[in-house]
Amino acid sequence: MSKAEEQRWVTVMLDKLAAQESRRVLGDAELAERAERLSAQFFDGSARPASVRWVTNQNTRWGSCTPAEGSIRLSHRLQGMPEYVIDYVLCHELAHLLVPGHGPDFWRLLEAYPRTERARGYLEGVVAAARLPHVPDTRGE
Repeated sequence: MSKAEEQRWVTVMLDKLAAQESRRVLGDAELAERAERLSAQFFDGSARPASVRWVTNQNTRWGSCTPAEGSIRLSHRLQGMPEYVIDYVLCHELAHLLVPGHGPDFWRLLEAYPRTERARGYLEGVVAAARLPHVPDTRGE
């Protein structure tokens, strides 16, 4: 097996493991703990949310943040997605506690999370797939 093939298989297997782990739905308390760990790891602990919770009323956004209150809300649609995707959305919202808006300073701050581009690509794929017309399975399976 070539180095490129080996790297591809390692990536595939890691993604499968991450998907298995994320099938277990985190509760709000676990989500808040995860946000605290991510803040410590990528923002030197400076992003300190007062609350982090799942919500069911966000169908057009993955997450939202109210910096004045320190509250972060993640869409329930993220549940079951790979952990690195949930972590990216948490980091995105944590970054908003430090920098409002999506200007250059915000994106520079978010570069600390190493899987930003991969997670953004995953979420873009989910959005694109939702726009595809549903084709019924005619194979009888």
